[in-house]
Amino acid sequence: MIFWIVVVVLTLAVAGILAVPLLRASEAEDSNPDLAIYRAQLAEIDRDLGRNLLEPDEAERSRTEIARRLLAASKMDAGPVAVQKRHGPLALLVLVLIGAVTFATYTQLGAPGYGDVPLQARLAASEDMRNNRPAQAMLEMVAPPPPPVDVPEDYRAAIDRLRELAPTRPDDLEAWSRLAFHEVELRNYSGAAAAQERVIAIMGEDAAPADLTRLLDLRVVAAGGLVSPEAEQLIRDILALEENNVAARYYLGLLYDQTDRPDLAYRLWRDIAENGNPQTFHVASARQMIEDAAFRGGVDYTLPEVRGPSAEDIANAQDMTPEDRQAMIGSMVAGLADRLANDGGTATDWARLITAYGVLGDTDNARAIWVEAADVFGANAEAMAILTPAARDAGVLE
Repeated sequence: MIFWIVVVVLTLAVAGILAVPLLRASEAEDSNPDLAIYRAQLAEIDRDLGRNLLEPDEAERSRTEIARRLLAASKMDAGPVAVQKRHGPLALLVLVLIGAVTFATYTQLGAPGYGDVPLQARLAASEDMRNNRPAQAMLEMVAPPPPPVDVPEDYRAAIDRLRELAPTRPDDLEAWSRLAFHEVELRNYSGAAAAQERVIAIMGEDAAPADLTRLLDLRVVAAGGLVSPEAEQLIRDILALEENNVAARYYLGLLYDQTDRPDLAYRLWRDIAENGNPQTFHVASARQMIEDAAFRGGVDYTLPEVRGPSAEDIANAQDMTPEDRQAMIGSMVAGLADRLANDGGTATDWARLITAYGVLGDTDNARAIWVEAADVFGANAEAMAILTPAARDAGVLE
């Protein structure tokens, strides 16, 4: 309520300042400026006479002459200028327009009814939200069911038999791996996550980050896209093994985004979105959500576009005649190389350029770009994971 009182008072104050000139009438003035001059001259004669600067006879003659001119000017005067009218209706219209525009703008850009939330209170609320999330099992119970999948009945019957068989073989890695795979095919993500958990338990210390990442994907999708406490612990486990794991960093950002910390989500997603492979799920998702997270976190950020020939462009070029292929890719490569030289770019942009030079058979330029990219991104393991395969495919790495 205090907020609205302050807003109303400030709005009325600004509108009042603008409306006051419209309510004030101007003073009447003489239409003939000579009248004021003659009156001033008469007053000056009286002052000079009082200070003995003029003789009485001389003063009388001057007064008579000025009085004659004043009388003549008065006869020619059309009278005082008409007093300017007050514009009351216009002032009221200004007041109403300012108020209407102010409140209409606030309803669009502001948050009517949203209480004041100090930073510390917001951080505490976010922490409380994160600490009191429902468990994985609860999220799976309330998650919307996935769309049905159409498969043959004999396939369903075979998976039912596998579901019965796997528990009788708790250490059979192949049986549980197959069950996890086929549960995904049937969109039974909860069952797939449970089977993948068993796969990791059987593998023990041999479980790779990729195996843990697969379980993380299954847990999140089974929970309807929400990151549960169990999924968060899995994220921490993956990052302990692989600090720059794209999937783990994406899901950690998603957790922060879901618990009112878009600022932290933006920081985690920026490197992924700008340097990751946009054709992968986690990078594509980060690219889709990062601008909104940045906006809500108070950051003015525009996601750079993916530039240069895509993998599809290069694949299509394989079906062209050698001359057409060289011309098409050469044009794309020239444009991309020029932009990277002038503006820089992401690791994905550099990888595209290396790949394109490889398709053109220009190994020297591909090697030169690879060396330059390695110098720029050498300390970024995620970026190097994108650049190295491109360099290998272009024939500049063994």
